Amino acid sequence: MSDATLPLSPEVFAQIRAIQIRTQRLVTDAWAGEYESAFRGQGMEFEDVRAYVPGDDIRRIDWNVTARAGVPYVKQHREERELTVVLAVDVSSSGLFGSVRRTKNEVAAEIAAVLAYSAIKSNDKVGLVVFTDHVEHFIPPKKGRAHLWRVIRDILTFRPTRGGTSIKVALEFLGRVLSRRAVIFLVSDLLDHGFEMPLRLAARRHDITAVRITDPRELALPDVGLLDLEDLESGRRVLVDTSDAAAVRRLTQQAEHDREAQSELLRAAGVGEIRINTDQGYVEPLMRYFRARDHHRAARRA
Repeated sequence: MSDATLPLSPEVFAQIRAIQIRTQRLVTDAWAGEYESAFRGQGMEFEDVRAYVPGDDIRRIDWNVTARAGVPYVKQHREERELTVVLAVDVSSSGLFGSVRRTKNEVAAEIAAVLAYSAIKSNDKVGLVVFTDHVEHFIPPKKGRAHLWRVIRDILTFRPTRGGTSIKVALEFLGRVLSRRAVIFLVSDLLDHGFEMPLRLAARRHDITAVRITDPRELALPDVGLLDLEDLESGRRVLVDTSDAAAVRRLTQQAEHDREAQSELLRAAGVGEIRINTDQGYVEPLMRYFRARDHHRAARRA
């Protein structure tokens, strides 16, 4: 794995410091407690066994102890207050596209920094996986402000060695390096295929949320006549006549169909989804997701 982070020039240092101040203010003022409410109690550790009482969930019965004792016993667990959060950030070449102020990769980096700060502020461990079509960089989960500084620095300054995308490779890597259940944020434009089974397998062990970054021009082309489009990952080019309303409509419908198909794939795997557009803010989508998730968990407990 590469460690292609830029040296800390004054400009890079100022960029990191600015985003740290911005995310610190954002996390403190905009959604204090939202992250904790949404993700608290994700892990459960075995603590002891006790005799079964009517009303206990039969799925908690410890059959080994029950067989020895001759009467039913159930397992008791306690919530793990400390979470392990891993940011899996896609830095492939498709993220270099941006038709507004910032590219998809720049937006993804700032969102990942916000999530990292939220986790550290909640006393959780944070790790980082930077990937393209292979895992480019890995920082094991740790706590602390010094560690947060390193994570944010590497998110903002890492320069990949390759341009393709393989979500499958990233998920399989996480399956090998994470021995315990983790909260995983997959920050990507999801312009990939062939990762359905690895996603399903990973979601059985971990709590996964996909943060999908999109650009408005991926769904709506302007009427500017002939437009030469290039796939930033494969280099394939196609000439589109944007004045041909029927052709543009077909492209738009196909893009929308592909997006909805992937959303269905995420739902089927039990993976949450947050949609972020580069021409809009990311605060409200994140907060809506945290709140909806918290309400859903509260309803299940009721």
